[in-house]
Amino acid sequence: MPLSLLDKFRGAGGVARSLIVYWRPGRQKGLKRLYHPFIVPGEAAFDIGAHLGDRSAAFRALGAKVVALEPQPALARWFRRVIKHDDVTLLPLAAGVEPGHAEIAISSANPTLSTLAHDWRSRVGSQNAGFKRISWEQTLRVEVTTVDRLIDEYGMPCFIKIDVEGFEAEVLKGLSHPVAALSVEFVAGVLEVSHACVEEITRLGDYRFNAVAGERRDFRFDEWQTPEAIRRWLDDGAEGLASGDLYACRVGHPALAASERSLFASSSR
Repeated sequence: MPLSLLDKFRGAGGVARSLIVYWRPGRQKGLKRLYHPFIVPGEAAFDIGAHLGDRSAAFRALGAKVVALEPQPALARWFRRVIKHDDVTLLPLAAGVEPGHAEIAISSANPTLSTLAHDWRSRVGSQNAGFKRISWEQTLRVEVTTVDRLIDEYGMPCFIKIDVEGFEAEVLKGLSHPVAALSVEFVAGVLEVSHACVEEITRLGDYRFNAVAGERRDFRFDEWQTPEAIRRWLDDGAEGLASGDLYACRVGHPALAASERSLFASSSR
């Protein structure tokens, strides 16, 4: 169904708010500091649910060959306006368990909350106050790929960012390689999705976990957590945080060694 004039107006307002939030002055500096331990210059980095490309820009500035997925045409157009680099590949795709097609529900006023997770969409409004007034006015049939297919085509990534509004575990089910590091979004009220993500990540290998609150650019824990510890943190309500991202590093990752050295140095003073 075509969007009404009101929905188009809401969409323009939603994109404008996102540009202010994600491209405000100083944000890129913080993002580069956050991702520096994970990005290896010259290697691939995947941005799944790229939105307006702020994370893709940080990955690219750190030297990665970026592969970004954004299935919403309006957001993809804006992505191309703000990021114009040959080493950033934007694909108009979603990611999931297997290749094919799926329906994405789009929130015109809040395009960052558009989702393929229809059960999640029906539950999150009643369980998270921040979603009570969110409406999804449009559905769009989009092409779906898998992370394994991306790896086959673009190589093993040094980092994968997955922010797809409740569909994160489904994306991880399409991954069979133990990648070095990755992040997935978590949302209060539907933390069972985060538990499923931890299960999928630990299926791949031995990982340690950390968390970032909301749109901050610093980690909650000085020491990276075991899977059991992060599950307890989720069971306890994730400190009451409305949303954020879980980060996972495979054991042996340089970021874990750097964290341990920092803790040792602090305790020795």
